[in-house]
Amino acid sequence: MKPSGPRTPGPSPVAEALSLRSTTFLVVGLISLVINMLMLTGPLFMLQIYDRVLTSRSLPTLVVLSGLVGGLYLFFGLLEGIRSRCLARVAAWVDSRLSSKCLEANILLSSRFGDHLRERDSVRDLDAVRQFLSGPGPSAIFDLPWMPIYLGIIFFFHPYLGWLALAGAFVIALLIGVNEIVSRQPAQAVAAFVARRAAMVNATRRNAEVLTAMGMLEAFTRRWNVHNGDYLMVQRQAIDRATYFSTSIKAFRFLLQSGVLGFGAWLVIQQEISPGVMIAASIITSRALSPVEQAVAHWRGFLAARQGAKALSEALRVQNHQPPVMQLPSPRRSLDVQHVAIAVPGDRSLLVQGIHFHLEAGDGLGIIGPSGSGKTSLIRTLVGVWPAIKGSVRLDGAELNQWDRATLGGAIGYLPQDGELFDGTVAENISRFDPAPASEDILIASQLANLHAILTALLQGYDTVIGESGSRLSAGLCQRIGLARALYKNPFLLVLDEPNSNLDAEGDAALREAIRSMRARKSIAIVVAHRPSAIEPVDQILYLRNGKQVAFGKKADVLAQVLSPSNDSVVLHAGAL
Repeated sequence: MKPSGPRTPGPSPVAEALSLRSTTFLVVGLISLVINMLMLTGPLFMLQIYDRVLTSRSLPTLVVLSGLVGGLYLFFGLLEGIRSRCLARVAAWVDSRLSSKCLEANILLSSRFGDHLRERDSVRDLDAVRQFLSGPGPSAIFDLPWMPIYLGIIFFFHPYLGWLALAGAFVIALLIGVNEIVSRQPAQAVAAFVARRAAMVNATRRNAEVLTAMGMLEAFTRRWNVHNGDYLMVQRQAIDRATYFSTSIKAFRFLLQSGVLGFGAWLVIQQEISPGVMIAASIITSRALSPVEQAVAHWRGFLAARQGAKALSEALRVQNHQPPVMQLPSPRRSLDVQHVAIAVPGDRSLLVQGIHFHLEAGDGLGIIGPSGSGKTSLIRTLVGVWPAIKGSVRLDGAELNQWDRATLGGAIGYLPQDGELFDGTVAENISRFDPAPASEDILIASQLANLHAILTALLQGYDTVIGESGSRLSAGLCQRIGLARALYKNPFLLVLDEPNSNLDAEGDAALREAIRSMRARKSIAIVVAHRPSAIEPVDQILYLRNGKQVAFGKKADVLAQVLSPSNDSVVLHAGAL
């Protein structure tokens, strides 16, 4: 499967998802319109109190105004709740639309596109976007367009007050711009450290037994402390910068509000405005700049969401796979490997090159060679996990990328070296978590692996929950369940990487019989082996050395060549089988 070529950049997946909720955003915008109109209730109430109630000393007027203001504030609270609920539902909808794609990206990116994407966590990026969308940040953004309107009202009260408020708004906008510039790099550094921390935590969970048994816990803890110290320092720098600007803007807003009040008092003394206008102008100035303060307070969340959306855009575009228009039938005739060269995804240094062979239905191939000769790299390309740098892998004459991924996956049975199982029941693992598995297919796979008697002896049989990575079962039983999973629904191409590394004599015999049975069913069986017993049921051998194909052909012929005293590869034979 060759790497995808350059794609024409399209809209961000997050932006595309949000565009489908344009009607909801229109409703939120209309609600924000009414909310901001209602925010004038306080200033206008103060204006009426100072200029009408206090001068007329009319209690009925005070009661009527108080009742009206109470009702308006209740309506304001209702609309605020509705707006928050709308934004929370948009955030949940975006998550539900993209979450499966993000999980798929997490699975595919590191295996197909190299180490520079290995620490990318698209699910975490989506979480950052969802958390921002469901928080107060978007509400502040919807309120920001009202700043000019509030400033216009202040100008209407008195031009001097308007110019003072406008100057204050300019200073705050300047602080926001500087905040954006100085906060970008620390925020990116924090995101990178968070990704590395998550990778280290996952590594400790996967290798807990090694760390404990070999006394590595203290050394790894020291390593963690060094990394964590660097992370805390970078995070502290980011928080310090964000806090500096948020507190500066908040303090300046209070200063500006008091400045408008003081300057308004001078205008009252000059008899150019009334006391009510003075109070109202001060409150409206504070309200005009409040969304700005809210936006700065949630700036870290905004930066995280923006970086998350950018990362999602890159990840989803890179891993995007358009299903072929023409759906091919499952392969059933041949496997052709044509002059294949392989490198670690994201790297151009070749690990394997010059691989060329042809297999027909029912053939069995053993891949042997010393450690580091490229055996595992080759089979990763045969099953479509790693793309070929050069050449092609074809099933029934068609390259792997011509099949729909689900169809191709159903035609492949794969047991990697570390063939980890998943938390769930034995039956679920064997059936590859098929949502509607047939019991007969599970039983057939189990019987092919000679597992049925062992599984029925378990307390809950096939419904036994195995725990994460099969932690509740022995390594040998986990490997045999992995073999049954590979055999599920009689795949056409069966690829096994050192399938007997954890098996006892009984399991080894069951493995050989399973390979013979699959060949009899006209499947192609490919086995990577270091132990001679694993290649006993195959009829052909591919010998690799230093990433190159040294020999391919009938088993007896290739083994004779490998074992020949005149061939310098005899020295490597101990590591080849």
